[in-house]
Amino acid sequence: MPPKKQKHKKRKNKPKKNWDEPEEIKRAPHSIVVFRGNVGKYIETLMKDFRRVMEPNTASSLKATEKNSIKDFVAIAGPLHVTHLVMFSRSELSPFLRICRLPHGPTLTFKILEYSLSKDVVSIQKRQNTYDKQYLTHPLVVLNNFAGEELKLKLMTSMFQNMFPSINVAKVKLNTIRRCVLLHYYPEDGSVEFRHYSIKAVPVGVSKAIKKLVSSNVPNLGKLNDISEFIEKSGQFSESEAEDDPVSNVTLPQNLAGRGSKAGAKSAVRMIELGPRIRMELIKIEEGILDGEVLYHQFIQKTEEEKKIIRQRRETRRKNEEKVRKIQEAQRKKKEEVKEKHREKSMEGMKRKQDKEALGKFAENEEEAAEDDDAEYYRSEVGQEPEKDLFTARAKSAKSSLSGPAAKRAKIEKKKMEKNSKGKSGEKRSAKDPGDSRRKNFKSGRSPKSTGKPNSKIGFKGASKVQRKR
Repeated sequence: MPPKKQKHKKRKNKPKKNWDEPEEIKRAPHSIVVFRGNVGKYIETLMKDFRRVMEPNTASSLKATEKNSIKDFVAIAGPLHVTHLVMFSRSELSPFLRICRLPHGPTLTFKILEYSLSKDVVSIQKRQNTYDKQYLTHPLVVLNNFAGEELKLKLMTSMFQNMFPSINVAKVKLNTIRRCVLLHYYPEDGSVEFRHYSIKAVPVGVSKAIKKLVSSNVPNLGKLNDISEFIEKSGQFSESEAEDDPVSNVTLPQNLAGRGSKAGAKSAVRMIELGPRIRMELIKIEEGILDGEVLYHQFIQKTEEEKKIIRQRRETRRKNEEKVRKIQEAQRKKKEEVKEKHREKSMEGMKRKQDKEALGKFAENEEEAAEDDDAEYYRSEVGQEPEKDLFTARAKSAKSSLSGPAAKRAKIEKKKMEKNSKGKSGEKRSAKDPGDSRRKNFKSGRSPKSTGKPNSKIGFKGASKVQRKR
């Protein structure tokens, strides 16, 4: 026997859960990282690496298309608590990085001088230290050499600090600190270096062999006779495993995830680079989102008069846009009013139609009841069954009667038919019959008008008939 078909159970819609985020997460900075235009595969990969740096408070799986404009990202910034918009672009000269503070600006534009992707940075390391759990918490941000009273330094410092959540030193848990973002400013050429590291604590105060055993990477002891040989032998270690710098040694106030990292123990802090690397310089600072007044430009300097003219143009454009917006709003309201009136009119027509149908059904029921009464009266008076079409013909004629516009059109057509029929009958009467004209002419003694000569045959026959009558 063929196997029975399994019946698929209908999936019931489960009630939606309440996904409200805690207030602490809502207040934390959130970012959107996208690229604009045709940037190539390397800049697109750099954009994905930068998203990885900004996790977990970023849209990791966002798929932006060419149809998405800047207004779309600004529109969703409020409901999603997005505070920063990072855009990568490329021109004929070089790639650019723009950082916008949502929703009102300012916007910082950087020219990317050099960059290295995360896969290239990790591939040159002898011991790679990358795992997914270190991206579950936000990184620390370290700014170096940004002290100064210049406008660009203040704005850069404020922008970079506000891109990442702040920490409370008294309440922070060391297990949540797994990454670090380093930003270094070079005053010689005005460039900024961007680096991304993983933080790791290693126990100190023990021999290198014991450190090897304590760590997760257990060495190969197959060629040794005893473990004492491994502990006493020191020539198998590389130069990079020398003693840590005393400056990096700290006493842990809390337990850390890892072997040997206990509270109160002395450990050395190590930083392992994750990538990407970016070397960039600030080009422009402007108010708003890519359309405001230019506050700083590295290459172009404008006079006060030029700035005044630009402000006037921007104000005129803003007023024109406001005017167009008001006109569009008025037109939209007018269309809605017309649509509402049309809807009300349609509802009234539908209501009248329903009432008319209800009256028609009522009349049919009354006619059927009257027909039954006539048939019953006929049986009682005559004592016989009435014929089939005796009472139904009247009902049919009543049912077929028209009303409303259809009745008017039927009356007009009926009048036209009657008029046409009268006109045709009058024409037939006015048409001259040859026999009648001959008889009239004979009685009067004249010849027919159709012939100018007297008809001897008609006259002879008529005379004989008259004589016979006499």
